[in-house]
Amino acid sequence: MKKDIKIPEVKNVHVAVVKEEHLEYKTQDWNAYIINNSDKDLETILIVSQGYSDKKMTPPMRHTLAKLPARSYAKIEYLQDKVLELNNEFKITFFEGNQMYDKSYLFRKNTINDKALQTIPLMQLKGVLVK
Repeated sequence: MKKDIKIPEVKNVHVAVVKEEHLEYKTQDWNAYIINNSDKDLETILIVSQGYSDKKMTPPMRHTLAKLPARSYAKIEYLQDKVLELNNEFKITFFEGNQMYDKSYLFRKNTINDKALQTIPLMQLKGVLVK
């Protein structure tokens, strides 16, 4: 049965962690975003994020988005500095039309840092991107 389920390869959907100024608290915060860099809308987006290492594991965080329009992005969550020391995985499942897609995005421990910043597509902000 499992072999009969076909889940196609995800293209043009990414996860980025961006360093942004929090205007109220005057701090520099790391925030995770989902980016839809395709020409089609995404629907019923389910995101499960978790940080882990050999000795530590965060509880899984679950997020949903009803829709993410083409060529847009949405904030997933704030990442505390202590979590950046762990592997951070984002498992994303969504529908494009009637087709289901599924992909895991992994930020390895300590790869989210100021030295790894690059310009993120669509956002025009500096961050770390996983495709």
